[in-house]
Amino acid sequence: LGREPYGFDEGGGFLDSCRQDPVLSRVKLIAEPWDCGPGGYQVGGFPPGWAEWNDRFRDTVRAFWKGDEGMAAELAARLTASGDKFNRRGRKPWASVNFITAHDGFTLNDLVSYDDKHNEANGEGNRDGHSHNLSWNHGAEGPTDDPEIQALRERQKRNLLATLLLSQGTPMILAGDEFSRTQRGNNNAYCQDNELNWVDWEGIEPQSRDLAAFVRKLIALRQGFPVLRRSRFLSGTYNEEVGVKDATWITPSGTDMDQEHWADPNTRCFGVLLDGRAQASGIRRPASDATLLLILNAHHGVVEFSLPEPPAGQRWLLLVDTNRPEIEEPEPFEFGHPFMVTGRSLLLLLLRPERGGGAVLAAARTALLAGSTPPPLPGQQ
Repeated sequence: LGREPYGFDEGGGFLDSCRQDPVLSRVKLIAEPWDCGPGGYQVGGFPPGWAEWNDRFRDTVRAFWKGDEGMAAELAARLTASGDKFNRRGRKPWASVNFITAHDGFTLNDLVSYDDKHNEANGEGNRDGHSHNLSWNHGAEGPTDDPEIQALRERQKRNLLATLLLSQGTPMILAGDEFSRTQRGNNNAYCQDNELNWVDWEGIEPQSRDLAAFVRKLIALRQGFPVLRRSRFLSGTYNEEVGVKDATWITPSGTDMDQEHWADPNTRCFGVLLDGRAQASGIRRPASDATLLLILNAHHGVVEFSLPEPPAGQRWLLLVDTNRPEIEEPEPFEFGHPFMVTGRSLLLLLLRPERGGGAVLAAARTALLAGSTPPPLPGQQ
């Protein structure tokens, strides 16, 4: 619909008509910005007012948690709403629709359970569907009774969902991923009108309900802390007017990431400090949002991580550890001791004053308890 005789044009007739239409110009417009024709890949190419599915986010996050080399710099761009693609012509971070899975391809459960597609049920000899899935079965193809593989798969699901919901931009979750829906390795199930492709809201297993509770916590954290959904792209540059950087990238030793770290193909663990004092708008005064620290460790083993020294009278509180999804109360952490980050896990920490900061702490507690009371399933009162 964005094509003209000479190719894609963000100012073409249809897109221009949407911009001028009194109704369409005021609704949410979301593009799946690719097709199979010449010049059909246009991620970041749509005009202001449009949001776009961001497959660069999908592929980068999958590859990072799979343990691929050289993903750190690319992941940093995706965590911050892909400004390299969308920060132009006044577009906002919400223009990047981040996702891990979608209607076509593997479900989240199958992404961590299969190395290869299994589309035999489609009747095309397993020739249909995409073969480049950036998936990993973690040691066994499909269902397994091995408790270590099961535990790692569950943690990887939490890693992927936490990365999605704690990133800047607009998160999109495939229905059923929050409770481990499977298509038994079929990544092209559009032709299956049966239980392989249905969403079974009533047959959710207890372990899958735990994952759904974890997702509710993540959503509540995103809602409770505006710093996770900024209206301006993060730059990482020092703002002299307020004396802070909106985003600071940190190595496990506690130092700032430099070009050598970004270029190192073995960089699989780093953090980003989101400073709540950074300007949330164009107003030239410090903001009052909470400050959060996100740590991602795709190494297979434990990494000692030195947390940044908090200002006097403040301390770090652990809100999320994908190795311990049951956390329901912010856990204080004293500065000066390295945090032992479990292999293949993600952490979210909150900086709060030693005294006061009641509103910040209340928001954190409310979010962590969000998973305790599940909402009714569709069709229930």
